Amino acid sequence: MSTTLAPARPAEAAARRGLAFLTVTGLAWGTTGAAAELVYRAGDLGPAAVSFWRHLGGLVLLLAFTAIRPSKPRPKSTTPLRRRAALLTGVGIGMAVFQTAYFAAVDATGVAAATLLTLGSGPILTAIGGRLLLGEHLGRGGMLAVAGAITGLGVLVGGNAAGVIDPAGVAYALLSAAGYAAVTLLGRATGRRSDGEDPFTLTMWSFGIGAAVLLVPAWIEGLVPHEGDAVRAFAVIGYLAVFTTALAYPLYFAGAARVRATTASVMMLLEPVTAALLAVAFLDEPLTVATAAGSVILLGSIAALAAAESRR
Repeated sequence: MSTTLAPARPAEAAARRGLAFLTVTGLAWGTTGAAAELVYRAGDLGPAAVSFWRHLGGLVLLLAFTAIRPSKPRPKSTTPLRRRAALLTGVGIGMAVFQTAYFAAVDATGVAAATLLTLGSGPILTAIGGRLLLGEHLGRGGMLAVAGAITGLGVLVGGNAAGVIDPAGVAYALLSAAGYAAVTLLGRATGRRSDGEDPFTLTMWSFGIGAAVLLVPAWIEGLVPHEGDAVRAFAVIGYLAVFTTALAYPLYFAGAARVRATTASVMMLLEPVTAALLAVAFLDEPLTVATAAGSVILLGSIAALAAAESRR
């Protein structure tokens, strides 16, 4: 007697692919904070400059890949030009705010705390936006995930002693989370349309607009390091451009288009967990009980929501 597994339904298969894309993205993004800290240690570049070079490097790589990749037929877009321009501009500005504020948070309060605060508060803001703007229902899995994020944040901020979490770092992290939520919601909104923006195209435009937005702040801050090891600093920025930008962001937008906005946001909690482990193992950041407990709770919320999304 033999048994055969029933083939996955299209919606289930799409959700699983989306979860796989987001898992790879979360692990890649988890190295971003540690890389930024290495840039700060190598020279005197600031958050706006690091973010600018990451945007510009990612844009150049994606443009080069566009020239050699086989073109796929896409449905002709019926979206009005004004609406399309608003979408691309919104994602570009959101990306610039998200990355730059995150790098500032890393500089202010360290890799582990900055990443946990940013990606822990992101699902809360995304869940609110998804419900109000996209009409998405959380369901029990989503409610459990958001509750886990809130609990993890409470443990992280309230459980650590005074001086461990810098108030300026908290403010930058919340600003970064707001930019991240905007990018997530806009990516999900266009993913719902059959003629929506291709994830690769959306990524390229967002990097180009983000680089344009950041040029002046980066110029004022200093586009090149005047002290330290400039070669080492730009080598690490090259890593940021290739692996955490040009590779990760197309996967992120492709994954976000296949699952709910809240799911995409909570799946990215893989990033703070990875970042916290790297910060403790390689950057000599202290591992407090509150940081460890917050990471475990956040990771649990990922597992709960991933299981709920796969059953939808």
